[in-house]
Amino acid sequence: MDLLRELKAMPVTLHLLQSTRVGMSVNALRKQSSDEEVIALAKSLIKSWKKLLDASDAKGRDRRRGGALPTSSTEACEAKEPSRKRPELPRTPSTPRITTFPPVPITCDAVRTKCREMLAAALQTDHDHMAIGADCERLSAQIEECIFRDVGNTDMKYKNRVRSRISNLKDAKNPELRRNVLCGAIAPQQIAVMTSEEMASDELKEIRKAMTKEAIREHQMARTGGTQTDLFTCGKCRKKSCTYTQVQTRSSDEPMTTFVVCNECGNRWKFC
Repeated sequence: MDLLRELKAMPVTLHLLQSTRVGMSVNALRKQSSDEEVIALAKSLIKSWKKLLDASDAKGRDRRRGGALPTSSTEACEAKEPSRKRPELPRTPSTPRITTFPPVPITCDAVRTKCREMLAAALQTDHDHMAIGADCERLSAQIEECIFRDVGNTDMKYKNRVRSRISNLKDAKNPELRRNVLCGAIAPQQIAVMTSEEMASDELKEIRKAMTKEAIREHQMARTGGTQTDLFTCGKCRKKSCTYTQVQTRSSDEPMTTFVVCNECGNRWKFC
């Protein structure tokens, strides 16, 4: 609020507005603030600054309509005799008028700012961003904003979501995830809601898939039963009351895998 009041009292020129882009920051603050006084003061500043831009545009239109009338005898003579006009100096391009605001969301919350810094550091791992030419600060701000919008004000859930993104982006065994985010193959909205399984590397996905299949197979064998035997000794309870099942888990020229379950303590093991 104090900064807005100082800006209100400060004499502002068109050049200052265009070089500092202060209008963009004030407008973004107006959109995010819930304080009515801040919103009203920001609107007042933007309205007064807009008048400077409108005045500049009006002057430019007047010049394009034919320029000012001659104000001296020399200028009148030059108007009558175009061949004797002084050569025009090359015009320097004027600073373009800013009509859009930056897409990077702004926050004044210290925790959210720190989370953005940590996400940016994770994106900068191994300096892949330099080769790709990605803006890590912009990306981290967009990812954090999407996470905040998705989980709301649930503090623990928000922090856990940010930590999981940072951990996976920094994973040395999964550089493809970070590169896909940097080059835009994975959008900030997508990385913000991905599960740990979705962010995992291809190698880890294959390991998890194999473990799931193994668990399902063992569960199915335990339910369908097997052959009772006393040929095996349980390594846990040392009893010999067991049930075994043989399954061809590898190629046909390989021996079958034997799965054994102890009927006394439920211990399970397998061998080929």
